[in-house]
Amino acid sequence: MLRSVGQTRVAESDEDPRETALRSAVSRLRRELAGHPGEFSDRGIAEDELAVLAAMVAAGDPEIPRMRRSLLLIAGAIGSVSALAPALMGVRKAVDQFGQVPGQ
Repeated sequence: MLRSVGQTRVAESDEDPRETALRSAVSRLRRELAGHPGEFSDRGIAEDELAVLAAMVAAGDPEIPRMRRSLLLIAGAIGSVSALAPALMGVRKAVDQFGQVPGQ
């Protein structure tokens, strides 16, 4: 297996694979959003909500209703930027892995 310079192999952990997927998807969208040259009025909203998702995953206590709210706000903020659509879909799929909000 090839590794980038500075990367080390991570030992298996007890982390929930859904959290790993969400962390990865959020990271990808944050990178792509940061690298997107265009300016749009709701960029700050998307960045803030991605930070909320990242913090929930880092704390190990993702709340499904709050994740879904963040996803809606992110989609509304960057949904018209087609270059970010694949990364946004990755975040959506990662959030969907947590299931539905109880009672829905």
